[in-house]
Amino acid sequence: VFLSLTLFSLNRKKMNLKSERRGIHVDQSELLCKKGCGYYGNPAWQGFCSKCWREEYHKARQKQIQEDWELAERLQREEEEAYASSQSTQGAQSLTFSKFEEKKTNEKTRKVTTVKKFFTASSRTGAKKEIQEAKAPSPSINRQASIETDRVSKEFIEFLKTYHKPGQDIYKQCKLFLDTMNHKRDLSIEEQSECAQDFYQNVAEKLQTRWKVPPEKVEKAMDQIEKYIMTRQYKYVFCPETTDDEKKDLAVQKRIRALHWVTPQMLCVPVNEEIPEVSDMVVKAITDIIEMDSKRVPRDKLACITKCSKHIFNAIKITKNEPASADDFLPTLIYIVLKGNPPRLQSNIQYITRFCNPSRLMTGEDGYYFTNLCCAVAFIEKLDAQSLNLSQEDFDRFMTGQTSPKKQESDSFSPDVCLGVKQMYKNLDLLSQLNERQERIVTEAKKLEKDLIDWTDGITKEVQDIVEKYPLEIKPKNQALAAIDSENVENDKLPPPLQPQVYAG
Repeated sequence: VFLSLTLFSLNRKKMNLKSERRGIHVDQSELLCKKGCGYYGNPAWQGFCSKCWREEYHKARQKQIQEDWELAERLQREEEEAYASSQSTQGAQSLTFSKFEEKKTNEKTRKVTTVKKFFTASSRTGAKKEIQEAKAPSPSINRQASIETDRVSKEFIEFLKTYHKPGQDIYKQCKLFLDTMNHKRDLSIEEQSECAQDFYQNVAEKLQTRWKVPPEKVEKAMDQIEKYIMTRQYKYVFCPETTDDEKKDLAVQKRIRALHWVTPQMLCVPVNEEIPEVSDMVVKAITDIIEMDSKRVPRDKLACITKCSKHIFNAIKITKNEPASADDFLPTLIYIVLKGNPPRLQSNIQYITRFCNPSRLMTGEDGYYFTNLCCAVAFIEKLDAQSLNLSQEDFDRFMTGQTSPKKQESDSFSPDVCLGVKQMYKNLDLLSQLNERQERIVTEAKKLEKDLIDWTDGITKEVQDIVEKYPLEIKPKNQALAAIDSENVENDKLPPPLQPQVYAG
């Protein structure tokens, strides 16, 4: 019996722990590719890793190409049949041909453009060039970008000198890729991303097979190639106007601002910011996640996420005096994102997903931290009352700004906290108490006023009812009273009244 009771209590504790973390806990298997290949997945790739996503994308793309070819062949046959029929039946030519032309035009404008996009080289028209020139940034930004581009180009050339003959081939491949991308600016951002991923894969294979470069040097070379290419392509492929990245950025930013009231206790964050070292780590983590937007290379943006995550792990370790777990890391990362509100968060995530070297996102600590950041953003977008262990009424009041969670009291501060901060929170508590008292007094005064009005109305009604039930009758004035013995005629000979007699002692 004792053993069964012990097991029951342990299971109950586990259930309570799960219920506390039901909105934030993410299993390690949920971060991996849903196809089961063992690499990290990504919400932007519908849960697949970059490799499996490309396979699925290629299948869908080949299917679309096949359908487009079949449509093109059918339209060609219909056109030939229509032309043959027009030669034989001259009378019905205009009607039949006009209907056919209308049908063919609708279908061609809807689907056949995909065939041209896949099988013909794209060219930038003069009109498009004028539009892009009209939307070009200011001269100062252009000068700054050109200076950084020249610096990165010089560093890339100096780096390739250590590779001798393979370095020359790598430089030629990169220049050819950049020229190709310049002629494919009218393609969608997904297709440009596909071109960049294919280029990364081809260069990595050539470095390993054709040029026999050691694996450690292959990784360094790929990092430099990514830096050189994406520095030059950044202004064209980061948050392009053809996507809804900017709209998503504004939505996430507005959502985070609406959640400014969320406290670490609601997220079960195991971080004590009263400890100076922990507070410094939190500030550094927020700085790193905000600094991500200033970087131009996907690898540098990933490095900012990695530094932010390491500061979070250090903060948790100092607070708990033990290594942090995944269940501790994700809520703290969510709290850091809510507190920092990084600019253009969705654009940066999409940019990394589209143009980063896929090997970095699939494995290693960079891929792990980036996947957790994607999960944190997805959690913030879907955060509700149940995730924070709140009632729906309290959650709605907090979201609308009607009220906010109780602020930290001054007595709970450590002695090292600034006196001004203590006084500020003390004044805020006093103001909150005075506000509550004023509201309570106003409510009671209104209630007293209502009670007085009701009492007056009740008394008035009772008096009116009594007056109506017992009306007041005024009798005439009575006559003057006569002497008491005036009517005693027969008793005129009454004896005199008794007189007091005095007796001698």
